Amino acid sequence: MKLWNRASGNLKDRNSVWIASISRRTETRNPDLEAAIIKATSHDETYLDYRNAQRVFEWVRTSPAHLKPLVFALSKRMEKTRSWVVALKGLTLMHGIFCCKIPVMTRIGHLPFDLSNFSDGHSHLCKTWGFNGFVRCYFAFLDQKAYLTSMEAKEVENQAQKSNESMLQELIKLQQWQTLLDMLLQVKPEAAQMKVGLILEAMDCVIVEIFDVYSKICNGVARILVKIYAAGKVEADTALKVLRRATVQGDQLTSYFELCKNLGVLNAAEFPKVEQIPEEDVRELEQITNGSSEGKTIVVRQSGSFEKGEGTNEEVLKTVINRRWEQFDEQLSLRGSNKEGIGASDGGKETRNSKRSHAHHPLPDLITFV
Repeated sequence: MKLWNRASGNLKDRNSVWIASISRRTETRNPDLEAAIIKATSHDETYLDYRNAQRVFEWVRTSPAHLKPLVFALSKRMEKTRSWVVALKGLTLMHGIFCCKIPVMTRIGHLPFDLSNFSDGHSHLCKTWGFNGFVRCYFAFLDQKAYLTSMEAKEVENQAQKSNESMLQELIKLQQWQTLLDMLLQVKPEAAQMKVGLILEAMDCVIVEIFDVYSKICNGVARILVKIYAAGKVEADTALKVLRRATVQGDQLTSYFELCKNLGVLNAAEFPKVEQIPEEDVRELEQITNGSSEGKTIVVRQSGSFEKGEGTNEEVLKTVINRRWEQFDEQLSLRGSNKEGIGASDGGKETRNSKRSHAHHPLPDLITFV
C-alpha cells in the first residue's frame, strides 16, 4: 500500500508539473515558478528538494511582482492536497519565504490558504492523526506569525505612534508574543511513528523561531521592569501576569528542548540553558506592584539573542532600578564598585553567584541565559 501511494504521488506530481508548463503566463501565473513550487512540495516524504525551494526564494527576492504567482500556485496546491507530506512541505516553504524578510510579505496579514482542519486522505486516521495534528499546529503558528508581523510593519510605518506607545500597549504585545510561543510549543510529534526526516526538518525551523520569539519576550519584560515604578495598578497587575506566564513557559521550554534533543533535531543541540525565574523574584515584584517594597532594587538584564557566550568576554547591559533612580553598570564601576560588578563574566558565561555577590543588589536577574 505504501509503495502504491508513493507511485501515485509521483504520478500526480509529474502531471501537475506538465500542466503548469503548458499554462499561459499571466500576472497571476508563472509556469516556471509554479513548477518549482510543485517540485519543492512533492509527495515524496523521503526527499526534500532544497534546490527548487531556493529557486522559489530567489524569485520572491528578485521582484515583488512574483508574489502574486507564488500565492496563486501555493494556495492552489495547499487547498487541493490531502497529503500530509505536501501540506507540511508547503508550510515549511511558506516559513522560508517569511524568513526572507521581504517587505511585501510582512504585510500579508494571514496565510493565503487554510489548513486549520487538515486531514490526510491517503491512509487510515489511526496512522496519520499525529501528522494531521502537526500540520494544523504548524499552520496555526504561521498564520498568527503573519498577523503579528503585519501589525509590527504597520507600527514601523507610523513611528510617531510607536514612540508614544503606552506601557499597557507594550504589555499587550508581550502577551501576544507569549501566545505565539505557546503555539510554537504545540508544534511537536505526538505519535510514535513520526520520527521522519520531514518532521525533523520542520522542527529545526520551529527551534529557530522559539529562539527569536523567547528573546523578544525576555527583552520586552526587561523594558517593562525598567518602568515598573511609574506603572498604574492595571499595568502593574498585567506585568505580573506576564512574568508569571514567562515562568511557566520557561519550564515548558526546558521540556520541549529535551524532547527535541531526544528526537535528534539538529538545532536543539545548540540551544542554551534556560534558567528559570526564581519564585522569590516573582514575590518581590508582587510586593513592588502592591507598593510595599520601599527602597528595594531590581536588577534587569537585557539580552538581544540566545547566542551562547563560550570563549567570549561579551559585555552584558544591565539596569539597576529602584523608586528614585536608574543607573547602568558602567556608572557603578566609575564609583569604585567591586571589579566583578553586576555584569562580570567567567569565560563568557555568567553565574548566579557572581550576581548575588554584589552587596548593594541582593536580587538575582529575573531572566538569565547561561
